[in-house]
Amino acid sequence: MRVIRGKEVTLYPGQSASAPLVVVNTFEHEGERIKDAVKTVTEKDFSLLAVAGLSWDDDMSPWAAPPTRPGDNPCAGKADEYLDILTGDILPAALETLGDTPAWIGLSGYSLAGLFAVYAMYRTDLFARIASASGSLWYPDFPSYVYGHQLKRVPDRLYFSLGDREAKTGNPYLQPVQKNTEEIKEYFRQQGIHTIFELNKGNHFQRSTERMAKGIAWILD
Repeated sequence: MRVIRGKEVTLYPGQSASAPLVVVNTFEHEGERIKDAVKTVTEKDFSLLAVAGLSWDDDMSPWAAPPTRPGDNPCAGKADEYLDILTGDILPAALETLGDTPAWIGLSGYSLAGLFAVYAMYRTDLFARIASASGSLWYPDFPSYVYGHQLKRVPDRLYFSLGDREAKTGNPYLQPVQKNTEEIKEYFRQQGIHTIFELNKGNHFQRSTERMAKGIAWILD
């Protein structure tokens, strides 16, 4: 692990330096658990770049938004600032360590990091494949942003998932998450992008590592 621009970065190299490189933004330093979980799902070779130490509600949010419930933190909307750090400092350091060019670079994340992964497609052309597991696509005005802006790069593969109880909540901010996710998935599918949406059992907080691993395994296929 090394610290780059205040973020805690851990690189798990694959067997080949030219293997695909998947970036995952983590909430609780779960990068190694995700790596091990992916290996139980697929035999595909890959490198994993896990980033932790994030200001979660700020770094992963595309624009400012109020708290979703009393006592929660607001989101400051600093995704562009963090994306500059990721693409300008963290990724170059990882590529130098690998010593070769990966076959492709993907971006993955859970919850707000899943939202960030989708948003990043509109801000940079570095990422060829995207996995958004239980992504926070309930985020205010996010569907309008998706439909009203142009991708910097059309991804080769695009993965979405949710728990089947995530939309069954009394919180009105979160209730649109499944509707938004399914509609955004269909929007990308109609553009000819290889896209999938999976519905898992449980709420937002169940089996997050396994769900993230399923998404990464799918984009590695």
